[in-house]
Amino acid sequence: MASISLRVTPSASRDAVVGWQGDVLRLRVTAPAQRGKANEAILCLLAAALGIKRRRLRIVRGATSRQKVVFVDGLEEAEIWARLGEPPPGLRT
Repeated sequence: MASISLRVTPSASRDAVVGWQGDVLRLRVTAPAQRGKANEAILCLLAAALGIKRRRLRIVRGATSRQKVVFVDGLEEAEIWARLGEPPPGLRT
């Protein structure tokens, strides 16, 4: 199981995986940060970007924060980076 650090912008104009900024993946979601709507939108967007089922993702830190850590079940970090784009130089293994 691998993890991804995220920085999320809720209530954005469109859903998007913005890309890496340092060691953090930036995401934008249109859902507001109310009653878990943004968290669910984040997981759905990330699942679609990775080409996996939503149930394989879990927020393990930062459920009420813009900075989150998500565990991805069944993918190694190298596979995540291959699917999301090139990782930042400091994270390459």
